[in-house]
Amino acid sequence: MTDVAREGLGGRRARIESVDVLRGVIMILMALDHTRDFFGIPGQNPTDLTSATPALFLTRWITHFCAPVFFLLTGTGAYLSLKRKSPGELSRFLLTRGVWLIFLEVVVVRCLAYQFNVDYRVTMLLVLWALGWAMITLSALVRLPPFVVTAFGVLTIVGHNLFDSVKSGSPLWSIVHSPGFVLNTPNHVVFAAYPLIPWIGVTAVGYGLGQIYSWDADRRRAFLLRLGLALSLAFLLTRGLNIYGDPSRWMRQMAGVFTVLSFLNTTKYPPSLLFLLMTAGPAMIFLWSVDRRMPRVLRPALVIGKVPLFYYVLHFSLIHVLAVVTCYVRYGTAHWMFESPDLAHYPFSPPPGWGYSLGVVYLIWAFVVVAMYPLCRWYAALKQRRSDTWLSYL
Repeated sequence: MTDVAREGLGGRRARIESVDVLRGVIMILMALDHTRDFFGIPGQNPTDLTSATPALFLTRWITHFCAPVFFLLTGTGAYLSLKRKSPGELSRFLLTRGVWLIFLEVVVVRCLAYQFNVDYRVTMLLVLWALGWAMITLSALVRLPPFVVTAFGVLTIVGHNLFDSVKSGSPLWSIVHSPGFVLNTPNHVVFAAYPLIPWIGVTAVGYGLGQIYSWDADRRRAFLLRLGLALSLAFLLTRGLNIYGDPSRWMRQMAGVFTVLSFLNTTKYPPSLLFLLMTAGPAMIFLWSVDRRMPRVLRPALVIGKVPLFYYVLHFSLIHVLAVVTCYVRYGTAHWMFESPDLAHYPFSPPPGWGYSLGVVYLIWAFVVVAMYPLCRWYAALKQRRSDTWLSYL
């Protein structure tokens, strides 16, 4: 191998690693939100500024980066895979993987991670559901020029808030734009928490972003920094105008810190233009910061970022198992942890007096992440050795 070829191979590996490490960081943050779901105080709304503390709000706010960055990097990873797949092969892979993710959501993860039951009284259509459909959509879009795919994504993100005023109880509208019931009977509820728009647009934009990883290093880094700063500035200016981009307006509060929190309190369901600007800008700056050299402290995140779906499914199951064990030790029984009879008791029915302080939540979160690391390291090595098998789907 020539020196030039070796340098090119090493540079490509470093570029991919910068994407993987960001993916790993957001997966670690994701575990914090899910730990709070199971161990936090029931009924606490972290974004309700009339009752939430700044610490609780910011614990929730930092995890807002998870979903949009993950969807974005899914598109970026798809574009980068064109180095080893033809457009037709990539399209088929995205289609089959998208179907697989939807199956995982409504069958495997729903029963073995979220709820620990198979009664299907409550089924939530969450992130894997939306990601699956985003990949299915992208499987069709990859046959178009990348700039067309990117333009489709941008238009979806920027324009979807024009439909905020549309109120409809249609299941199709709940799936496409506004969270709501897909099915609502006395015995069974299906609720779409992650409408597909604009998540499919975020994935499409990520596909377009992948093009910059074929640029030379200086040009790519300059672009990432400029893009990150531009998106962050666009968020500040648009949010400051308080006219468009989010159905929830910010308001001055009695205390200055709560005014800042109100400014940051953008809408996730569905993700507003401002929500996506708020999270995408810092994400681009992060990619710029790790593009030149990977800090040693982020190496564990790199391992997790190589196996995100494996981590996602397993960490949810681990958190739920810990909740079952804690419940049994505290109450002598744990039946509540297997019961989700309605939407108000999702993903489990909190026992009387259940819930722990933020400090305890953070300790459990740290334990979960540390426990997951060796499992992810083992699976990443296995996946690398057997990259041509079904393991590529997990």
